[in-house]
Amino acid sequence: MFSVVAGCKSSEHRAPDVWAVVNGTEIKRDDIEKYYRSQVNPEGQEPSQEEALSLKLNVTDQLINNEILLERAKKLNLEASDGEVEDKFTELKSPFTEEEFQRQLKARGMSTDDLKRDLRRQLSIQKLLNREVAAKITITDQDVMEFYNTNRGQFNVAEPQYRISQIVITPRKELQVRNRKNDDATNEAEAQRKAKMLTDKLNSGADFAQLAMDYSEDVSTAGNGGDLGYIADSSLNAPQTDPILRKAVHDLKPGQVSPPIQLKDSIRILKLVAREAAGQRDVNDPQVQQTIRDTLRNRKEQLLRSAYLAVARDEAKVTNYLAEQVVETAGKLPDAAKSTLPPVKLPTPASSGPSPNTQ
Repeated sequence: MFSVVAGCKSSEHRAPDVWAVVNGTEIKRDDIEKYYRSQVNPEGQEPSQEEALSLKLNVTDQLINNEILLERAKKLNLEASDGEVEDKFTELKSPFTEEEFQRQLKARGMSTDDLKRDLRRQLSIQKLLNREVAAKITITDQDVMEFYNTNRGQFNVAEPQYRISQIVITPRKELQVRNRKNDDATNEAEAQRKAKMLTDKLNSGADFAQLAMDYSEDVSTAGNGGDLGYIADSSLNAPQTDPILRKAVHDLKPGQVSPPIQLKDSIRILKLVAREAAGQRDVNDPQVQQTIRDTLRNRKEQLLRSAYLAVARDEAKVTNYLAEQVVETAGKLPDAAKSTLPPVKLPTPASSGPSPNTQ
């Protein structure tokens, strides 16, 4: 049963730094402040008291949801193992130097143990939702056909498109390197040696995406295997596109990899993943099928997650003391609106760093 009770009675028997309780488990101010700081841009305008308080209420609600789901995961023996936590910790840490990693932990006000505890919670909740939500979703052929017939226009390609992946090597020291091996060529000779090494690996059958994640020096694409997505023919032929790159793409057949391409500021190795002709895509096209199934699955998963959380929350005993105080003071709560530490926005990769939001 969810309760936000106006009045002071429920607040009399708790410490001032306890801002919520879920089935007897306390959620404290410091936890909420930590996530609040990660969501506020310190370089932007300081939030008003009302804006700050509204965000803290949202964070509190997210942490309440997480605690409810974590308790369910434990009851179903789905809590993440030490090995799973260590594997995820290593994955998050690998793009950073030790000094950089520790600096970012300090900026978050976290220790290594704090991070591992948050990772255990995230992984446990994901295992729960995978079993209780994702595993119960089915997409039928009829679902696919109905979606296609309703959205035929989405699958009419106006012009040829090229799906391209890349590995980028620069002959200079980069301020940020986000590949898995922290590999960075710092001069022309190192760049040429690296290009030859990668070409040899590719010629020996190494996976392009894995090499991009390990060695590419492009911050924006290394993490996803160098994938640039689909590029329209008009963009490829635009004046700002380097003619050398344009010719390389046109010369490749789907699945082929280019030799190292020497540009003014970098060396690039390209892979043409697919070439799509203009025209209407048929419902039996594998890419159309995958797109539709992914879309329908995501929609159903979002719906079922919301419903599952609503049921779980109804069965839990929740007291949100922060919300109570906001009601009692008619929205005026200076102590809660002010952070104990200044907000910090971290320059971390999208997948690194724990988030309280599991929805």
